[in-house]
Amino acid sequence: MLRPIGNAIEPAGARPPGLPLVRRAIVEGLGTAFLLAGVVGSGMMAERLAGGNAALTLLANSLATGAVLVALILALGAVSGAHLNPLVTAADVIAFGRSRRELLPYVVAQFVGAIAGVAAAQAMFGERLFRLSLKARGGVGQILSEAVATVGLLAVAFLSSRRGIEAAAAGVGAYIAGAYWFTSSTSFANPALTLARTLTGSFTGIRPADVPGFLLGQAAGLVAFVVFARWLRPRKE
Repeated sequence: MLRPIGNAIEPAGARPPGLPLVRRAIVEGLGTAFLLAGVVGSGMMAERLAGGNAALTLLANSLATGAVLVALILALGAVSGAHLNPLVTAADVIAFGRSRRELLPYVVAQFVGAIAGVAAAQAMFGERLFRLSLKARGGVGQILSEAVATVGLLAVAFLSSRRGIEAAAAGVGAYIAGAYWFTSSTSFANPALTLARTLTGSFTGIRPADVPGFLLGQAAGLVAFVVFARWLRPRKE
């Protein structure tokens, strides 16, 4: 997913020589689609099997999401970097010098992939492809949760990557599975995922009216991480 250079945390993504940006962006879109299919699909399965037990539903959803993240980062890390999240790509560009020309293709692919993933999950469970969510996720506590979840996710992703893709995969998967439980928002920490989840009426959805607050929290988390990352970089004498 991410890689270190020297003693500093450095830009995300193994970038194989000669692999065109378009292909890497397509891989990002596909990976994000599978991530959303995992998040939404596991939430729908958990709802159906848990018999109304909200704790059991959340447990199943969090474990499945963490496992899917581990698998996707291991599979795609050496191809596209397995960002699967506009915030990871943005942090890489802002803090670590990834080419700005890569930002738009990656982010567009991530948003398109997220929507496609929701549609796939809905179809697999016999639901309409898209259905606006009515699930309320508002309030200052949830906005703060998104800020905390985001800065934590970015720190875990970039710092654990210093040990290799395997460590990044394990770190990100474990963090998200845990953050489902210690944040009141259940740790979206991803703008593409947030917007796409307005399109499912399942347990994992979020009503459109609550999206701006989540995006605000995520933006705050990104800014906090960028400041932190720059502080960590060694100063030139």
